[in-house]
Amino acid sequence: MNDKSALAPGLGSPPTDGMGTGTRATLWLLLIVYIFNFLDRQIVNILAEPIKGDLGLTDTQLRLLAGPAFAVFYALLGIPIARHADRAGTNRVRLIALALAIWSVMTAVCGLAQNFVQLLLARIGVGVGEAGCTPAAHSLITDSVPAAKRSSAIAFYGLGVPVGSLLGLILGGVVNDLYGWRIALMLVGLPGLILALVVLFVMREPRHHRVAEATAASAPAALPASAALKEVFASRAFVYILIAASVTAFLGYGKALWTISFFIRSHGLSTTEAGLSMAVVLGLAAAFGTWLGGKVADVFGRRDKRHILTFPAYGMAIVAPLLFLGYYMEDWRVAMALLIVPSIVNSAYYGPAYACVQGLVRPQARAVAASIMLFGQNLIGLGFGPFLFGVLSDALVPSVGGESVRYVLYGAAWLGLIPAFFFWRASLRLTAELKTG
Repeated sequence: MNDKSALAPGLGSPPTDGMGTGTRATLWLLLIVYIFNFLDRQIVNILAEPIKGDLGLTDTQLRLLAGPAFAVFYALLGIPIARHADRAGTNRVRLIALALAIWSVMTAVCGLAQNFVQLLLARIGVGVGEAGCTPAAHSLITDSVPAAKRSSAIAFYGLGVPVGSLLGLILGGVVNDLYGWRIALMLVGLPGLILALVVLFVMREPRHHRVAEATAASAPAALPASAALKEVFASRAFVYILIAASVTAFLGYGKALWTISFFIRSHGLSTTEAGLSMAVVLGLAAAFGTWLGGKVADVFGRRDKRHILTFPAYGMAIVAPLLFLGYYMEDWRVAMALLIVPSIVNSAYYGPAYACVQGLVRPQARAVAASIMLFGQNLIGLGFGPFLFGVLSDALVPSVGGESVRYVLYGAAWLGLIPAFFFWRASLRLTAELKTG
């Protein structure tokens, strides 16, 4: 359903051609919000070393700040916040604006920390704020665009992941070199308060437009928490997608961090060379893959619902040998080039997977379904991916020495067959389980 409110034209055309200006403006604003989301979340990775040196932290404390401190609170709070977002009377625009304001302030507060405990609490605050964003955003997008364009619309929103991560690497490194890590955190955090005001006064809540037109008798009844969870997990397709997306996140977060170490340790690149190469080459590849996955899913999904997940299912299986070969090569330029196509394909799942999740349940459970997906992806992926990759690397040092990261990445390449299998299994269920609206 389109939002007909008059908004400023000229905001561009996301992959929802033919829709109202209000809908396009909503998608662009949500994309910018998600870019800030990942920028604020990931910038601590590039600032890890200067933070460690200034505050005298250990590697274990750094791992805690980068992973579990954020991921656990993000994952646990996401479900109750999503329950609130699914209520008919909840204004999801206000919820997103409030969440953005909270995580932006807490990102800036990270720059004021004087010790590990203060920084830990601030990072937890970032996780608390960001927990309120994506489930509500996915639900809002689903209510704003036709089902036939849902994959590309959610994929457009998902561009915030690679773009935000890329900007985090670049801005964090440049500003840290010029002004220090504290200014870097404040610089990326505080503008979010201005964006929160823009979201609050420009975006519109589409469900309020529907409620105004509907009678109270025809309004859908709210689902109790137990009923919402039962509906979500009754879908076998959802369970398969949840497993596939969680394993994909585990491998993705692990590879994102340790591939930089791989190019530094095994290929002799400097931190700047590795970071910029990863950000520009693989970051842009991931952005293109996210967009392409949504477009392919919409085009072929119209012919057969099973094909919504065909690209990630078959693509991840096909690129596994190519990914292994990229980690095997001795010339870093050849290695980087071989990682481009896998980066495209392994990023293509976002739009199709989350669009399917929105279509597998009723509107009253959509935010909860998205929050459960995010729970699995962040707790398993962000919480344990980089950490366990590091543990495995340490365990391999006695046998392979300085090439331990390379061997961990060898294994990660072939583990990509696991999500490919579960995306394929989920695709077989879509014709029977996907709802039309």
